[in-house]
Amino acid sequence: MENQKPNTNLGDLMRESMDKVREMVDTNTIVGTPITTPDGVTLIPISKVSFGFGSGGGDYGKVDAKSFGGGGGAGVKIDPVAFLVVKDGITRVLPVAVPASTTLDRVIEMVPDLMEKVEKYLDKKDETSEA
Repeated sequence: MENQKPNTNLGDLMRESMDKVREMVDTNTIVGTPITTPDGVTLIPISKVSFGFGSGGGDYGKVDAKSFGGGGGAGVKIDPVAFLVVKDGITRVLPVAVPASTTLDRVIEMVPDLMEKVEKYLDKKDETSEA
């Protein structure tokens, strides 16, 4: 463990705790590093990150640095949600999470399929009008 001077006030304690949380939670945690398979398919993992943070403390007497008492805690939860699957220029969403529980979640999950159906319909309509 690093040899650091102890925190002397609540602000320092909170800043240090939040810096550690930032180290754990970054954009690479949410949108993972793309993985390319030998057959040319690219998989991009997508995760949901939840975190909580709490801190507290007090200065007692302000006589010396040892008069500060405090503590803090943080928790991080990472849930895999889906993979973006890119093959031959077509991107699909492959969900890996629990099925949607709210109406809005269900609608969001339906958007890629709906877009694909609309695209096929428009392509078919163009072919019919050209003939």
